[in-house]
Amino acid sequence: MTTTNVGELTNSPPKQQFAKPLVAEPTQDLAQKQVRKKGRPLSFDRERALHQAMLLFWRHGYESTSLNDLTTAIGVPPSSIYTVFKDKKSLFLETVDLYVSGPITSKTIIEQATTGFDAAFGLLQAAAVGFTGVDTPAGCLLATSAISCSSAASDVQNKLADIRRGIEAQLRDKIEQSIQLGHLPLGTDAEALAAHTLAVIQGLSTLARDGAPRDKLLKLAETAMQAWPQSI
Repeated sequence: MTTTNVGELTNSPPKQQFAKPLVAEPTQDLAQKQVRKKGRPLSFDRERALHQAMLLFWRHGYESTSLNDLTTAIGVPPSSIYTVFKDKKSLFLETVDLYVSGPITSKTIIEQATTGFDAAFGLLQAAAVGFTGVDTPAGCLLATSAISCSSAASDVQNKLADIRRGIEAQLRDKIEQSIQLGHLPLGTDAEALAAHTLAVIQGLSTLARDGAPRDKLLKLAETAMQAWPQSI
């Protein structure tokens, strides 16, 4: 959900398709001519543009972020957005890929944890920190950017839900492994504990958006873990 992000906390766009010239031209020269024709600035910084777009979607949500907002923040004309990212939806999905990437993600937190308990607590702590960053909007992009959308954005909502379900499934598997290894009592409900953890993360995101400080979220993370059965 952040780049310390838990939420998992980048796909490149389709390659430009250029018409085949009647007379052979160097590929690079032809590409440059086509790009110029479509209005893309030669100084366009794709990675910076993607990062700026991610912050906008994170702060305002998918549907509330307009094309004008994006072009103003990135500093390019609308034609450049369409040339480089195809459309707003494709741009948003790329920002989601950026958001869930990085050296610390939900996947790495769960994989590197010794037990299911440690994995869940690690996710909650990372959420508390990531949702209260100094240089990023409060809360979680996955939790807030498409919570209430029109039917036209249902595929966007489904994409984010799939990511959250994937995190929950990975955590459930880790908890089940802990039960098998004797770290948790037999009969422990791995599915309920994994769902509980994701629900708390959603709640932490809401509190962060409301202005709750990091230390409060970290204390809530500790409190949430008290619902877990005692380790054997």
